[in-house]
Amino acid sequence: METTKALVTDPDRCYRAVLGRDRRFDGVFYTAVHTTGIYCRPSCPAVTPRRKNVDFFVTAAGAQTAGFRACRRCRPDLTPGSPEWDVKADVAGRAMRMIADGVVEREGVKGLAARAGYTSRHLNRMLTEQLGAGPLALARAHRAQTARILIETTGMGFADVAFAAGFSSVRQFNATICDVYAATPTTLRHTNRGRAGSLTTAGAVTVALAVREPFDSTALLAFLAARTVAGVEAVGGGAYRRTLRLPRGRGAVVLRPQRDSVRCSLTLTDLTDLAAAVERCRRLLDLDADPVAIDAHLASSDDLRPLVVRHPGMRVPGHVDGFEVAVRAIVGQQISVAGARTIAARLTEEFGEAVDDAIPLTHLFPTAESIAAADPERLPMPSARGRSLVGVAAAVAAGDVVLDRSADRREVRAALVMLPGIGPWTADYIALRALGDPDVFLPTDLGVRQGLERLGVDDPKASAAWSPWRSYALMHVWAALGGGDENTKGSAR
Repeated sequence: METTKALVTDPDRCYRAVLGRDRRFDGVFYTAVHTTGIYCRPSCPAVTPRRKNVDFFVTAAGAQTAGFRACRRCRPDLTPGSPEWDVKADVAGRAMRMIADGVVEREGVKGLAARAGYTSRHLNRMLTEQLGAGPLALARAHRAQTARILIETTGMGFADVAFAAGFSSVRQFNATICDVYAATPTTLRHTNRGRAGSLTTAGAVTVALAVREPFDSTALLAFLAARTVAGVEAVGGGAYRRTLRLPRGRGAVVLRPQRDSVRCSLTLTDLTDLAAAVERCRRLLDLDADPVAIDAHLASSDDLRPLVVRHPGMRVPGHVDGFEVAVRAIVGQQISVAGARTIAARLTEEFGEAVDDAIPLTHLFPTAESIAAADPERLPMPSARGRSLVGVAAAVAAGDVVLDRSADRREVRAALVMLPGIGPWTADYIALRALGDPDVFLPTDLGVRQGLERLGVDDPKASAAWSPWRSYALMHVWAALGGGDENTKGSAR
């Protein structure tokens, strides 16, 4: 089989990982075997092929474009997402995040290219060079992966699966599944009958989200629990619940961490929002991080090593709505976490959208447009802060500031600090949770100062040694205070 060149930088290292069936590299690269015409994850339990018979690709789409089909045994397309593309701030990383969010299905390649700031032709060339496949092939691979999850883990009819995964027709869905997996949808479902998952009522679906271990779900849920906004989200019984505003409708989700996955129960008004909802949930829980590499780097610091040992697999909580993060950061300036929650709940009650089908949740968080139209003098906060909030909302509503993971982080930060009332702490906190920046540290945060003092770190500049994973170091420092003191002013919102 003729293939494109291998796109990994160190194929010999990849082969060593295959020899060791190292699960840490699942989703980082894919092994394509010439003699069988299939591609596998590095940990595939099948007989290891000879080195001369394999090539390595950084994406499943790259392997598919080269003519390889997914292994039915190790199911390489169901691994966690690549941690490299998840955190990279370059065009390829941003494009991968937008494709996963369904931008190609909603806006086409032209829309994807416009968001990335390039022509369609130039974007196609860059992605093909770096990832082994263009945007259409990458989107096709993502649709196929979503469809397989739904086929194997739910009882959804195949027509519903096709449209929920983003296919334009059942015929296209059938052809893609046969091409990518060398099997019909019926065969995939019968082969994997009995796997967890269900479709209970119209618009309600439960899927399992793959996790890269170790995974400290306890610390993650504790962080989210301390910051819940009444009516929008809740934590209890080992699960996180919230309402969702999605591209074509709304929804609600219950996320329940398991030993090696997260059970994701969604109720959607439009099933075509499924892929976008799943992607937002993965970002919220930081499921595509590489905890082994992060922990190894941070544990090399004498100051952080005890914290890493105590909390292996620490995650940085992301978010499902970048504007909501901005609101939380602004209203939480110089007040306690509990105070910020109270104000956010009041804003939600006045400016949010009421829902009657997400009991016990009652509202969607306010949109940028609704806050931008508010009178800043009547908001439940000091007037200067109210003006700042309305100014940010107006910038987001106008498209001048984009608060999602498709944006260039440096450009967003620069645009934010130019707005009245937005300082470095607020901009960096937004980058931490809304933009997924892995290298944010907040040395002026009161909680951080207290945490560093408790660790015996006198110089905040010592955090430079924790780069490029300072966001995770930040979470360890906050956790050292007991998960975020409700009465600590100026600590993270």
